[in-house]
Formats: sequence, structure tokens, C-alpha cells
Amino acid sequence: MATTEKAPKIYEAITNVMKDIGIVGKNDSNDFDHYKYRGIDAVMNALNPAMIKNKVFVTPNVIDSKREERVGNKGTNMMYSVLTVEYTFYTDDGSNVKCTVIGEAMDRSDKSTNKAMSAAYKYACFQTFCIPTEEMQDADAESPEIGNKVKESPSPATSKSKKEKEFTGMNPPEPAYTEPVPEVGKIVNAEQIAKLKAELERTGVSESQILSAGKVSKLEDMTEITYDSIMRRLAKTKDKA
Repeated sequence: MATTEKAPKIYEAITNVMKDIGIVGKNDSNDFDHYKYRGIDAVMNALNPAMIKNKVFVTPNVIDSKREERVGNKGTNMMYSVLTVEYTFYTDDGSNVKCTVIGEAMDRSDKSTNKAMSAAYKYACFQTFCIPTEEMQDADAESPEIGNKVKESPSPATSKSKKEKEFTGMNPPEPAYTEPVPEVGKIVNAEQIAKLKAELERTGVSESQILSAGKVSKLEDMTEITYDSIMRRLAKTKDKA
């Protein structure tokens, strides 16, 4: 006679935890943005006795993390963390279920990761145990308008003038002037330097930028190969205003 295999105890344990949890309302306030929320303390206070009673415990596993520095509303540097955390809920026979969530948080000191862990755990519990609330935010309750992606502003140390961007960002075009084919390793002559300086005067591109592009300390050290490439780019650069 075939025996019926018992279902893992974790399923019954989780449903029993759900029965024992009451409503967790939004009783905490964010004074800056003026909204109510359910704090991690309220969630843990509601869950702890129910989980102990039904022999359920949970372990976290951070499977991905991202961390970057951002500027806050008051101009202060803030650390922003995003964690992908896998939570495993166990009961006393070793059976378990997993829940993977994303938590994100920002902090002006060293606590953004801690806050992101708290956020991830809170929402893992909300969704695993279907914790009831007096007011659950629903995505269908609003229809936000989607705008353009925010453009990143260049930092002062790396920003360039409009002419420099125009020059450096250009693909080498077809030549707009006629020059003999340059010889490999041959250094530019005085006439070529004079033509180059005339182009710099016309376009407003700085000599220091040309030296940087040509990887030389002075124009007289430039090879004809490099000179030819730079002159092609300058030929497509607009006149300075």
C-alpha cells in the first residue's frame, strides 16, 4: 500500500505565523517628506512572538550589493546602497522556503548598508507572511508621469569647454585640405607648425590640448602622422565665436 508523503512542515508553520500576526499600521512618521510608514521595529515586534510560537526562523544571504556616493538635498555627501537579499525561512524539520527582495537606503555616514538590510527584511516579511496593514500602498493608486532621464553633470575637474568637446569628440573626417602623404617618423616642419597655429587661432582650440592629443611636450616634436590626424579634425571644427 502506497504511503502519502507529508508536506514539509514549513508551509503549515508559515500559515500559523500568518494567523497569529495582527495588523501592523503605519504609525511612524517621516518628518522631512511628511508621510507615514511601518517601521522595522513594529514589524519585528509583531513577528517575533508568532515566529517563536510556531518554530520559524530566518537567515539572510546578500547575493548582490551596489554602493555609490551621492549628494543629498543639503549638498552633503550621502552613501547610497542597494542590496539583493535572499531570505530563507526554516522550521524545526529543516524544511524551508526562500524569498528574494531588494533593499535600498541612503545615509550620510556608514549606515546605508544596515538600513538597506532592514528595508529588505521588512518587505520580505510583508510579502512572505502577507502582514495586513491599515493602509497598503498600491501601484495602481497613482499614475506618475515619466520624464526624461536625469543627465549627469560633469565635475569641474573634468569639464571641458564647448570647443574642446567639439574637437575631442569628433571622428576623423575626410580631409578638407590637400597635403602630401606623411612619412612615418618624420617631424613636422616650420611651415606645418604655422598652418597648425593658424587653425588653432581660427577654431579657438588651445595649444595645450593639441599637445595632450599628440602626446608631445611641444609642437616641434610632433610627427607628420600625428599632425595629419589633428589637422583633419581641426578642419571639421567650427570657427570660434
